Amino acid sequence: MYTQGLDSLGKESLHVGSADTAALEIRFQARIDADDKIEPKDWMPDAYRHTLIRQISQHAHSEIVGMLPEGNWITRAPTLRRKAVLIAKVQDEGGHGMYLYSAAETLGISRQQMLEQLLAGSAKYSSIFNYPTLTWADVGAIGWLVDGAAIMNQIPICRCSYGPYARAMVRICKEESFHQRQGFEIMLALARGTAPQRAMAQDALNRWWWPSIMMFGPSDTDSKHTAQSMRWKIKRFSNDELRQKFIDISVPQAQFLGLAIPDPELRWDEAAQHYRFGAIDWSEFQAVLKGNGPCNRERLGARVRAHEDGTWVREAAAAHADKQRARAAAQAA
Repeated sequence: MYTQGLDSLGKESLHVGSADTAALEIRFQARIDADDKIEPKDWMPDAYRHTLIRQISQHAHSEIVGMLPEGNWITRAPTLRRKAVLIAKVQDEGGHGMYLYSAAETLGISRQQMLEQLLAGSAKYSSIFNYPTLTWADVGAIGWLVDGAAIMNQIPICRCSYGPYARAMVRICKEESFHQRQGFEIMLALARGTAPQRAMAQDALNRWWWPSIMMFGPSDTDSKHTAQSMRWKIKRFSNDELRQKFIDISVPQAQFLGLAIPDPELRWDEAAQHYRFGAIDWSEFQAVLKGNGPCNRERLGARVRAHEDGTWVREAAAAHADKQRARAAAQAA
């Protein structure tokens, strides 16, 4: 839906000198500052284009890989209703990936290129999906915490400067809000259940809390990359700002559930009107990013197998499309 009419992609940039490029950059930044949306045919700096390709493709990969931790609980969900809801959620995540791949394609990269990068292990996806889902409560914790953190990150993207990305995020955020409520409802049912169920919910919170707040990434207030992204309004808030907002919202929710946040240093700062929290173990975050998380190899292996197993489907679809084109050409002749 985003790739129509891209034959003139960035045509303003053809045959321009350095002085012209400088003028285009000034005009481009003025549009950003005025909160105009940049569209695929508009001129944009190469660095802006590459930053968007990296961010949108990683986001798309995260949605696709994110189907795996919960997908293996579809057949083990405790009731038919839970199965139906979880199927819908996993299907939503696949759709989010497709929206985002389509948005990235408007920047001049093909979906095939992005998938090859993912399957080769050269492209990143969110580190949170390299943790195992050991119990049914993990499905609840993912919906409540992981999708909650994703919403915190993604709502500002609905106002980002690149039009196709911003528009894709409007629907994605609406669906993610459903996912977050679904996860919280699971946790609430467990927290109000039997003692073993409450213990299961607490255990899931203990294991997912720190990885969830790592999702926002390390402190980036002094990062040149982040400063540039914020200047271009691809990113509107720093990692620390978003992490603090997530913690301030999530702690009262945990208290409502009757569960304890696994942070002995957590306390309310009345003067700042924020929760203060303990030090994050960034060595764990870096280890997972480097491929040494609990499920890195399992997740990537699953995606490679799924791609290989789907070869015949892609070939059949391509053959059908060829027949349709041949039939249309014959009728036109």
